[in-house]
Amino acid sequence: MRRYSHFENVDERATAVAIGNFDGVHLGHRALLDRAIRRAEGAGAAPAVLTFDPHPVRVLAPAKAPPLITTEADKYALLAAVGIEVVLAQRFGRAFAALSPEDFAARVLVQGLAAQHVVVGYDFRFGARRAGDVETLRDLGDRAGFAVDVISPQTPDGEHVASSSRIRADIAAGRMRAAAAQLGRPFHVGGVIVRGHQRGRDLGFPTANLDSDAELRPATGIYAGWLDWGEGLRPAAISVGHNPTFGDGAPRTIEAHVIDAPGLDLYGLRCRLWLVERLRGEEKYADLSALSAAIDADVRRARALIADAPPPDALPPLAR
Repeated sequence: MRRYSHFENVDERATAVAIGNFDGVHLGHRALLDRAIRRAEGAGAAPAVLTFDPHPVRVLAPAKAPPLITTEADKYALLAAVGIEVVLAQRFGRAFAALSPEDFAARVLVQGLAAQHVVVGYDFRFGARRAGDVETLRDLGDRAGFAVDVISPQTPDGEHVASSSRIRADIAAGRMRAAAAQLGRPFHVGGVIVRGHQRGRDLGFPTANLDSDAELRPATGIYAGWLDWGEGLRPAAISVGHNPTFGDGAPRTIEAHVIDAPGLDLYGLRCRLWLVERLRGEEKYADLSALSAAIDADVRRARALIADAPPPDALPPLAR
């Protein structure tokens, strides 16, 4: 994948470009991306994405900026996995935000990306003060020589429109299957495995503690999922929370018991945890015996659930 950070530096002969933030690269985004890829194939152009770094809300209204569903690295990996060849991650600042719709079309789309086709969502707005809409873009395209495709709302579950904001709300509430239905894959968090307090080992259920770089954290509780450490996926019972049985006020942790994998040494490795379903909320137990019994039940439920769940394959394998 060829990546650029400013429209003035793009060096492409012709593109079919999908425009958006693409946080999560969910199924609504996939409709835009698939259309851009098909248009590129028909025109002999490169399938491209125009996105923004940072997210525009972080510049224009920082207090309202949402946590990102995916890291930038994962977003680019997901875009590459579906067939996007060019990404312009335009540096977004006040000067760029002040471009008029006409300048945006002429300088970014025509002069920068050499766009022959432009693909946007039905609610697309652009230019200073969001003055431009899809009809503005079509009019500018007619004058400048690029075609415009407008993608209608996508409802993967037949009812709800796929959107990054809805996915964030589902994840924050622990509704992992609802989030996965919009993402087209389970939600995941990544990071490096670090040493913890060894409490799980003492209870007979050793855990891998994830130092995560994810901004969006799921609701506290116990989840069934997978751990991926670069050598395939293993079923896991995953805890997100504060370990209240050991006292109040502990920092939030994400840790996974890898099921039926005794002696697995993951310290220092970069891993992903895929969260498939929330089994229960976080609870405080009277003693360690009660906690151990609860973990045993969680592991049995996670093992049975994951046995019937299709594994994710949307991201490239981790390199060890």
